[in-house]
Amino acid sequence: MNQNQLKTDWARRTFLSRSFAGIGGLALASLLGEAPARAESVSQDAHPWPPAPGFPNFPGKAKRVVHLCMAGGPSHLESLDPKPELDRIDGQPFPASFTAGQQLAQLQNAELKARKSFVKFKKWGQSGLEMSELFPHTGRLADDLCVIRSMTTEQINHDTAHAFMNSGSIIKGRPCMGSWLLYGLGAETANLPGYVVMTSSGPGAQPVSARQWSAGFLPSKFQGVAFQSSGAPVHYIGNPDGVCQSTQRQVIDEVQRLNGMLRQRHFDPEIETRIAQYEMAFKMQTAVPELTDMGQESAETLQAYGVKQPGDGSYGSNCLLARRLLERGVRFVQLYHRAWDHHSNLERNFKIAADATDRPTAALLQDLKDRGMLEDTLVIWGGEFGRTPMAQGSGRDHHINAFSVWMAGAGVKGGTVYGATDELGYRAVENEVTVHDLHATMLHLFGVDHEKLRVQFQGLDLKLTGVEPARVVHDILG
Repeated sequence: MNQNQLKTDWARRTFLSRSFAGIGGLALASLLGEAPARAESVSQDAHPWPPAPGFPNFPGKAKRVVHLCMAGGPSHLESLDPKPELDRIDGQPFPASFTAGQQLAQLQNAELKARKSFVKFKKWGQSGLEMSELFPHTGRLADDLCVIRSMTTEQINHDTAHAFMNSGSIIKGRPCMGSWLLYGLGAETANLPGYVVMTSSGPGAQPVSARQWSAGFLPSKFQGVAFQSSGAPVHYIGNPDGVCQSTQRQVIDEVQRLNGMLRQRHFDPEIETRIAQYEMAFKMQTAVPELTDMGQESAETLQAYGVKQPGDGSYGSNCLLARRLLERGVRFVQLYHRAWDHHSNLERNFKIAADATDRPTAALLQDLKDRGMLEDTLVIWGGEFGRTPMAQGSGRDHHINAFSVWMAGAGVKGGTVYGATDELGYRAVENEVTVHDLHATMLHLFGVDHEKLRVQFQGLDLKLTGVEPARVVHDILG
């Protein structure tokens, strides 16, 4: 290779590496960041979001999922699991027979006393499902909910518990459930990411790291894209001044041509990802403004979600945008409301978090029902763990032996309760459901056998449900 050829080759490599950050200010850097070697990618030829070969394994009832993640660990004792016996022994020493040898978070070596629930529970709907009176809007839809009261997890700290709930592992570099789902089934949109994440917060907010929506060792096109909750959800969505859409198209076509040349020389799946995401970024310049145009929504709809100003960073605004994402083919939407870490001021802060989330959650469920979407949309509500039935000052500590979640839609039996905890809400004692069981059940609803959704990586045969036994909870499915 002569000197001119060397200069040309160096220039091409430099241009490609720098263009990785974006074209016309729209690169979705979080989606396209530098990444280590990954597992094999899926061909882009047939569809921008194709399913993996052989998937789905059987017809599934779910097409999309919204995970309403109550980050911080909402107390099951104030939400979904009434315990009259705990109320009766309020303030008394907590029975040592429950806690001896058990893992506790910040209550180690402390004097443990029972703490009653400060809320009243009520039977809702024709099913008579018992829920806290602090969730009146969601309670009116109780006949659509399946409450699982026997959830358990393995991790007692926030970040690792979120990682376990999302990826089935605490090891960094493992794909989250949204990425696994996209990898297996693809998405139904070419103009928006297949997996979108939004966050909101209130008192008791804990940070949530971006690794919770990472694609891990899967190609990075499958990772979640974090939309901004306040203002424009995607930065730099418009063209720079003086750059028209046709000019932008020409620039991207040239970048794609150069990336194609690089792909022929280096068989790196991340180059295919780069090509696909440049094209999506271009299409998002049209799709995102239409997505966020809330002028299409009626005043009644905005009021139902409790939205005073779309894009105001609230959980209600995120719920409304989630419905618009789902109806436009986005496969997985995850809403984090960071407001549930109540080590102190439980009564005050729990009420604030419940008030902020109850109306929008119910509005989203009702909206999906009214549009005929709930029958093939899975809705999951819950946190990364529960809270102790023992007091921690004016609050409750982290708890892994029992917590509650609810599910709705996509073939889940509504108006039902599955599993139970002991009389004090300390431990799951009937029909325990692990995080791996929850993942296996979610995949089953999409027509995916969790044992078959595997990837070979670094000599390991890896899957979302890990190596421990996991079961599909058929009893909650219609």
